[in-house]
Amino acid sequence: MLGRTGLKVSRLCLGTMNFGPRTTEEDSYAVMDRALEHEINFFDTADVYGWKMGEGVTEQIIGRWFALGGGRRDKVVLATKCYGNMGEWPNASGLSALHIRKACDASLKRLQTDYIDILQMHHVFRAAPWDEIWQAFEVLVQQGKVLYVGSSNFGGYHIAKANEAAKARHFLGLVSEQSLYNLNARTIEMEVIPACEEYGLGIIPWSPLGGGLLGGVLSGEHTGRRGDDRMKESIEKNRDKLEKWEAFCGELGERPADVALAWLLHQKAVTAPIIGPRTNQQLDESLRALEIKLSEETLKKLDEIFPGYRTAPEHYAW
Repeated sequence: MLGRTGLKVSRLCLGTMNFGPRTTEEDSYAVMDRALEHEINFFDTADVYGWKMGEGVTEQIIGRWFALGGGRRDKVVLATKCYGNMGEWPNASGLSALHIRKACDASLKRLQTDYIDILQMHHVFRAAPWDEIWQAFEVLVQQGKVLYVGSSNFGGYHIAKANEAAKARHFLGLVSEQSLYNLNARTIEMEVIPACEEYGLGIIPWSPLGGGLLGGVLSGEHTGRRGDDRMKESIEKNRDKLEKWEAFCGELGERPADVALAWLLHQKAVTAPIIGPRTNQQLDESLRALEIKLSEETLKKLDEIFPGYRTAPEHYAW
């Protein structure tokens, strides 16, 4: 289930950010078809994906795939996002009531569907009051264009503020939060996860492999971004941890990428990590994480390699 809702979603979420820029349309279709074969019914996208301002390249690819029929749309729990810059003129970004409405209608058109299962706010928008934001989403829900509302990149305070405002309006509010979360990036354990648990939000981690850092970069198992300057810097910064990490995965007899995903699946607040396969082979390989059971001893060892955070304020105060 997604958070406190009755919505059933797969334990892995298919991320589509590569569709268009790095994966051809034909291959994107193949990956989505294979996801359904594996009963992965949860797909995530965003209006800005494709990185051509205002075009919604990735959403268009998904829309054309839906149009192929075969019950594709009905089988998918579709999550997309609004907030990003979709044009040169004012009000083409953010979370004003105007932009939320325009962004939703544009996404529906590109996706060739009449409803979005989860429309997520891609980032906090401090300029608009919550009454404005919730009024806009209430209208979309009443019109049947949106079923649930989620957030992405929110802090614990923002989640609490948003859902208290929604409660005052007798509105369901946020049901999910999409956050950066992996073994090497655990900051959300301080405040975001406790807020999600308190308000019943399902957590959808993005970058579960740390951009490839946890995928076996030292052993050469993951080389996709190894030549990137930022990746080189990250490898050197974390080399000691990575050496211990890859050696421990070797002891377990598992690929680092699979253990990293499995670790997230063992975190009780996590609904579904987002995987971003570029090929069917990568998608197939990701399924191994669903089979891995990590013992308490193994989880403790991973915490030693990649120390986490205690809940705030105890993490930094008494």
